[in-house]
Amino acid sequence: MAVIVIVGAQWGDEGKGKIVDVLTEKADGVARYQGGHNAGHTVVINNEKFILHIIPSGILHKGKACIIGNGVVVDPSSLIEEIDGLRKRGIEVGKNLFLSKNAHLIMPYHVAIEKEQERLKGSKKIGTTGKGIGPAYVDKIARTGIRAGDLLYPEIFREKLKTNLSGINHLLKAIYNASGFDADAIYREYMGYAEKLSEYIADTDIIINKMIDENKNILFEGAQGTLLDVDHGTYPYVTSSNAGAGGACTGLGVGPTKITRVIGVVKAYTTRVGEGPFPTEIKDSLGEKIREKGGEYGATTGRPRRCGWLDMVVLRHSIRINGLSGIVITKLDILDGLEKIKICTAYRYNGRLYEEFPKELNVFEKCEPVYEEVSGWKENTSGIKDFEKLPKTAQEYIKNIERILGVNVEIISSGQKRDELIMLKEPF
Repeated sequence: MAVIVIVGAQWGDEGKGKIVDVLTEKADGVARYQGGHNAGHTVVINNEKFILHIIPSGILHKGKACIIGNGVVVDPSSLIEEIDGLRKRGIEVGKNLFLSKNAHLIMPYHVAIEKEQERLKGSKKIGTTGKGIGPAYVDKIARTGIRAGDLLYPEIFREKLKTNLSGINHLLKAIYNASGFDADAIYREYMGYAEKLSEYIADTDIIINKMIDENKNILFEGAQGTLLDVDHGTYPYVTSSNAGAGGACTGLGVGPTKITRVIGVVKAYTTRVGEGPFPTEIKDSLGEKIREKGGEYGATTGRPRRCGWLDMVVLRHSIRINGLSGIVITKLDILDGLEKIKICTAYRYNGRLYEEFPKELNVFEKCEPVYEEVSGWKENTSGIKDFEKLPKTAQEYIKNIERILGVNVEIISSGQKRDELIMLKEPF
């Protein structure tokens, strides 16, 4: 039995979806522990692309339990659309999907508030997706949120909705000069969602812990990445939940003693979406080339990702915060053909060398990267499944990463497809 947490070790978009999909073959269940439909996982099976927003990518395997945990915020309309889309493509979605009773719902007013907040911030905007994720988490912490389990009790749902709207409509009109919402209209809309989602709503913490007691293999997956974690990321340019491994315990109702291993997914270079400092960003035509070759556009939003060199300062921070026992390298093939490759080993700020991630935003945004330059490789690595068949300089690149970080690389992804990878160590 093994309980493995798969976590993004950078700013998200590292390719977690593919890794979870591959490892699900030997797992009995996959559980998502945080985030909302502002994130997406892309998986390619037999040249067919699947983009998942909130349902764990384990759904693409038959007979696997797929759990949306209490730490996730759920837009019912988006979830139903995702379920219907998968079914239309022949993917089974039924008794294999579970939605936590305690998962908070994203309401229409959350979307409106987020868009108005971003508008008023102007040049200081965070660069959110505008899907209501942050305000939904605000209501959760303020203890005014509406949860999935409330959909099963119409009168309780109606009462909570009316109470919330009495304050929210005043806020929208008085502060943002925006239109309010009609409680009856939202009630009817969400009761329609209740009819479609009630079969999935369950006590997911009980389900997961029972699976653990039965010695099942389980994967816990997060969305986004460690540097977007609300506590340990580049605050305030972060998401509104704990994307790091610690979020798996609170987001699923599982004690830390039940977790066997934590594996970090690392892109062979670095990307981030939205605003915020990014020391290793490549701002010339090479950055554009990597973006186009790597298809670096958001799976959910289509937003272009900023591209940069691999950042070891960020990864050291991620290893420490998550307690990573191993890492996965993805998109190695995107670096094919480069004459030279840079690896950031430290930052320099005001004459001081930083080998560890600075917590102060005013320092971090002015840090200059200190690079170690290594030779690139001219050969094609796409689809290679044996480490020894990689070009020698590509092998050295992987060994350099291990040397600098002190953590073993266990899997290397050499392409988008499910079978395009090098398995150096079997996680299960």
